[in-house]
Amino acid sequence: MSRRQADLSGIRSLGEAYDRLARDLALPGHFGRNLDALWDALSTDVAGPLLIVWRRGAASRTAMGGDYDRLADLLRQLEARRADVTLEID
Repeated sequence: MSRRQADLSGIRSLGEAYDRLARDLALPGHFGRNLDALWDALSTDVAGPLLIVWRRGAASRTAMGGDYDRLADLLRQLEARRADVTLEID
């Protein structure tokens, strides 16, 4: 089984993150574009293995403010919960 990859490098908003994740990981059509819906989709609806890459995180943190921490925390929790998810943030 091949690993699907999402690239969040350079994102500046949650909206951009939702767009990229939906496109790259084929999130289900009912995905509601909020963090709770993202968790539901990534934790149960999307088959792995998954690789989520987020380069230039400092620039995203500056642009996104607190949304950066909320999204990064969600992705870290996802990686801890699912053995088939790899997260690379720098």
